[in-house]
Amino acid sequence: MNIFKQEFKSNLRSTITWTISIALVVFLVMALFPGFNKDAQQMEDLMLGFPEPLREALQLNIDVFRSVLGFYSFTFLYILLIGSIQALNLGLSMLSKEQREKTADFLLTKPVTRVKIVTAKLQAALTSLIFTNIVYIIISYISIEMVKNTDYSIKKFLMMALTLFFVQVLFLSLGFILSVLIPKIKSVISISLPTVFGFFIIRMLGSIIGEKEVRYITPLEYYDRQYILTEGRYETQFFIIEIILMVIFISATYFIYHKKDIHSI
Repeated sequence: MNIFKQEFKSNLRSTITWTISIALVVFLVMALFPGFNKDAQQMEDLMLGFPEPLREALQLNIDVFRSVLGFYSFTFLYILLIGSIQALNLGLSMLSKEQREKTADFLLTKPVTRVKIVTAKLQAALTSLIFTNIVYIIISYISIEMVKNTDYSIKKFLMMALTLFFVQVLFLSLGFILSVLIPKIKSVISISLPTVFGFFIIRMLGSIIGEKEVRYITPLEYYDRQYILTEGRYETQFFIIEIILMVIFISATYFIYHKKDIHSI
């Protein structure tokens, strides 16, 4: 329990910073909706001038400026990018910080098993992400209520908003396994930024070339916002894939960390 408290406190300032950043982005971008909605026809005419692959890559749906949820879905991809970097940073730092800060000998000589260490750090990271998402959903709801032009489906809004947490948890588990596989991590941001943007570029290339199979290798596309808006549900196969990947990543983290030689210097 002490490890959980210590890890949560040590990441609290960073968590608050990321949370404020995400909340500000969604609030400020949604504040633009009335202006875009007012000039929706002009925006649609402008979009029609773009090549279709470019519209697909940027998720510029023709009806995106007509409804408040459509506009929210358009901005959500960029919220997802910020949230994914936050989650991957957390995962990468949780188990690597002792070696990076040369405190591994202090932690590992305590009367606590490595399994308990991983569990406590994982719980602290999940708590941080839950905090971020609670604030994010509240601010999103307030923002949408302030600018809505018609009624909208609360269920679809919540389903879409919750996908941020689902994707973050996957990136968190990816960060955990990378942290025990990479020998020495000097800077987590130097790994998280290229990793997340690499997935983003893969997503864009898949949209441009029209290869739907690319979605299977980029977590940023596991939850299609347009599909949620039209069908009111998640795509089962991608939900299952995420669960399988998380189980593999976390299980491998426990196994490798338990066997790994960890040096403080």
